[in-house]
Amino acid sequence: MKRRDLELAIAEGALTGAPVEPARAARLARLLGYDERLLLGFRRLHGPWRTRLARFLTALGDAKSVAAIGLGLVLWRRSGAFHAGLRLLTGSALAALLAQTLKRGLNRARPTSAIDGFEALAEDPDAFSFPSGHTAAAFAAAVALSGEPACAGPIAFACATGIGLSRVYLGAHYPLDVLAGVLLGSVGGAASRLLVP
Repeated sequence: MKRRDLELAIAEGALTGAPVEPARAARLARLLGYDERLLLGFRRLHGPWRTRLARFLTALGDAKSVAAIGLGLVLWRRSGAFHAGLRLLTGSALAALLAQTLKRGLNRARPTSAIDGFEALAEDPDAFSFPSGHTAAAFAAAVALSGEPACAGPIAFACATGIGLSRVYLGAHYPLDVLAGVLLGSVGGAASRLLVP
């Protein structure tokens, strides 16, 4: 979508669901333009080993991987692992639900659809970009595991950060999508700590 088309879409309420005053539309268009420039700036970092690492991290953050880790913890007979696994699964599920609800409500197009000639280094799981579901699930898991023994929290936060960066690096998401995923994931992880003491 060209910048002028984007401004018109915002002004007409196509992205937000309601009409937006022109000054607000212009500010939002500038923010989205900056978001796009940041995404394109990541292209300078591309290299073979970084791409392999980013694809590995993205695979680590998909729903199947997060569920497998959570189920592994639940099934592990060690003290505390059961509750940590339940928190991880609960937090990730809540974050995914929030992310998918927002994606379907806002309908922000992926960079491959919105930027002429842009090609992602990974397949998009769906058509919508905002927010990043991978990042939301990863940060929900990290918050859910914070305070667990064996440095589980710091390791999970490091992995979650890598997963979020990998989504931008691979061109699957804009930086704002990832930032929103961090916030949603943190909310989901915090809620899981309340729901599964």
